[in-house]
Amino acid sequence: MTATSEPDDSFHVFDTTLRDGAQREGINLTVADKLAIARHLDDFGVGFIEGGWPGANPRDTEFFARAQEEIDFKHARLVAFGATRRAGAKASEDPQVRALLESGAGVITLVAKSHDRHVELALRTTLDENLAMVADTVSFLKGEGRRVFVDCEHFFDGYRANPEYAKAVVRAAAGAGADVVVLCDTNGGMLPAQIQAVVSTVLADTGARLGIHAQDDTGCAVANTLAAVDAGATHVQCTANGYGERVGNANLFPVVAALELKYGKQVLPEGRLREMTRISHAIAEVVNLTPSTHQPYVGVSAFAHKAGLHASAIKVDPDLYQHIDPEQVGNTMRMLVSDMAGRASVELKGKELGVDLGGDREVVARVVERVKERELRGYTYEAADASFELLLRGEVEGRPLKYFEVESWRAIVEDRPDGTHANEATVKLWAKGERIVATAEGNGPVNALDRALRVALEKIYPQLAKLDLVDYKVRILEGVHGTQSTTRVLISTTDGAGEWSTVGVAENVIAASWQALEDAYTYGLLRAKVEPAK
Repeated sequence: MTATSEPDDSFHVFDTTLRDGAQREGINLTVADKLAIARHLDDFGVGFIEGGWPGANPRDTEFFARAQEEIDFKHARLVAFGATRRAGAKASEDPQVRALLESGAGVITLVAKSHDRHVELALRTTLDENLAMVADTVSFLKGEGRRVFVDCEHFFDGYRANPEYAKAVVRAAAGAGADVVVLCDTNGGMLPAQIQAVVSTVLADTGARLGIHAQDDTGCAVANTLAAVDAGATHVQCTANGYGERVGNANLFPVVAALELKYGKQVLPEGRLREMTRISHAIAEVVNLTPSTHQPYVGVSAFAHKAGLHASAIKVDPDLYQHIDPEQVGNTMRMLVSDMAGRASVELKGKELGVDLGGDREVVARVVERVKERELRGYTYEAADASFELLLRGEVEGRPLKYFEVESWRAIVEDRPDGTHANEATVKLWAKGERIVATAEGNGPVNALDRALRVALEKIYPQLAKLDLVDYKVRILEGVHGTQSTTRVLISTTDGAGEWSTVGVAENVIAASWQALEDAYTYGLLRAKVEPAK
């Protein structure tokens, strides 16, 4: 279905995740995936969603058929992508041009050659015939009632080689009625000053409405997109999270954030910018790629502060070390506690975790010293908030938070003659005055320990049945004495409502894992609001 309201046509946010973004190595979208992403993009409020190339493959053809039946677009227009007619043919008789019409999309993007060498070597036709192909196809589709955007492929490289011909392609498209002519940095080799100069010149010489499509091969796609806007472009093509061929495309989220927060352009419906972090992560889940932690605006580290100097300033005014309020893009500020931490870092982290330090400078000083001492031994608390919170609460209470006391544990790996292995663990502990001995097998010694600990505790603490280990990382740290080394283990656990990480450090991986497991179960009971042992 079509969008329910007409968008502001003075500036276009055009998303091509479903076409150009899908060309990224490691992404293979099903029709269901494309439908899910389209819903997220429409929810975000982009003006146009390029769905793919109908007629080029069955998946894209099916997507267009289903999208118009299954998605009630609130903000976006669905766009079909295709090429100009073939050399020597008529647009009205070209099968792939007809397929664009049959897709039912109200907007069509045509890719056109604007580099003279590509015309002659790739299309194997004349420069004049290429101009005719552009004009004929645009005119035909406009006559059929479609909005038409023209992507001038390899425009900037073509402009460098033959600027007059590159501009002639722009004029041919605009003269035939194209709504926007998009200048494409297809090879991604341009820099912002170059983009701005070329766009300014082309705009002045042709009078066409211009857009920009930037690849990120120089790491400048976002900057190049904004440089084009500075030069007068009013149509930006981007992909969610910067997905795309080779190193990717201009990233939709920093481009939109810059336009709204830095340029003062309202390019999204009111209030949708606050959904940006959620939308970014949701799309990452659909494509099955881990969200980039350091992505601008939406990464979990985008507003994370580690240095003690930063924390001291942030305690006075968060804006001193943040360029925007993270809530504007649906993100949050985080304090990281490490051996670089000072009093302010610990106080702010305590506030973030809901632990009232009561202005007790002695407690804060003890926590700072413990963190520095333990990180010197290999612990890391910036990646293990749950372990830090247990440490912090222990200092505030004057004793460790305990739900059980471990008497002993052991893990056995048996190497059998047939080449298989058996892993068994035994845990002996006390909980609520009861001594419990539990044994379990697992597919590794750590898994066996996890199962044994669960068997021992679940009857007393049924809340633990909800817990699942979702990630397990091991790092061998540099040895301190000769060939000896220290092992650090990070474990991520979920209860279905949230996820937390704990850390353990020891001279062997099993002991380090046990520490992290103990913290994981203790923190799980704390989250479940179970009263600890007195």
